[in-house]
Amino acid sequence: MTLLCAQQLSVGYDSRSVVGNLNFTVNEGDYLCIVGENGSGKTTLMRTLLRLHEPVSGKIIIGGGLKRNEIGYLPQQTVVQKDFPASVREIVVSGCQGRCGLRPFYNKEEKRLAEENMERMHISSLADRCYRDLSGGQQQRVLLARALCATRKILLLDEPVTGLDPMAAAEMYDLVSELNKEGITIIMISHDIVAAVRYATHILHIGSKVFFGTKEEYLESDAGKVFASDDEDNGSAVSGEVGVDSGKAGVDSGGVVVDSGKASDSGRDSMDKNAPRQREGDSEGEGTR
Repeated sequence: MTLLCAQQLSVGYDSRSVVGNLNFTVNEGDYLCIVGENGSGKTTLMRTLLRLHEPVSGKIIIGGGLKRNEIGYLPQQTVVQKDFPASVREIVVSGCQGRCGLRPFYNKEEKRLAEENMERMHISSLADRCYRDLSGGQQQRVLLARALCATRKILLLDEPVTGLDPMAAAEMYDLVSELNKEGITIIMISHDIVAAVRYATHILHIGSKVFFGTKEEYLESDAGKVFASDDEDNGSAVSGEVGVDSGKAGVDSGGVVVDSGKASDSGRDSMDKNAPRQREGDSEGEGTR
């Protein structure tokens, strides 16, 4: 079941496009990682998916009965947020605000949900602690529990491991992976390509080239090979994480690579689900998933 579909999407600020010609679909149970160079528009895209920004052009179609207030969101933390003077329990239950409507208090069901999600994130023992006294990893668990109070369907996470030590980052990735295995759809921005191809089912790469497809297709694409080689230069073996069979994986099997330089200028090439799939080397503007 399709939860979210972007068609000919161009995102940016003040009617000025940062990245365009984005065409991708997020189905129920997917784990989509959004990767790309710094400044390529990843956070702008996520904020547009959340309707915090209006698209410059194109469409975002929400399906599967998903309501806008049913989307859990874990944004990047600011210094002010890290020093917020509230208890863990207060912050987690605040994720239920979208359920309250005009009611100025939380009911028993919402308080129970908050307790369940604290247990789920292994932070029940911290419920009465002040948020600002926690470690970075503990704070991210609190915010993830809060986001879970807002949704049982889909979570959007903007670089959830930024600033965490390697151990805390690994624990966060494992928690998100477990949530996905439980049926929650994940859309996550990440600079960690190794983690992206280890955990994700699909990759959306935005930058000098735009790609959308499975992680196996991504590693065989031009965009993926460049990004993977950069990580290998930094000491990370990317392709070894997912056991890609080059005889089975490739852009031919459904991955889409387009030149975003041309896409962002025009942002108008049609993407028809019934059109032929684009192969590397084919002319631009013909690709679909």
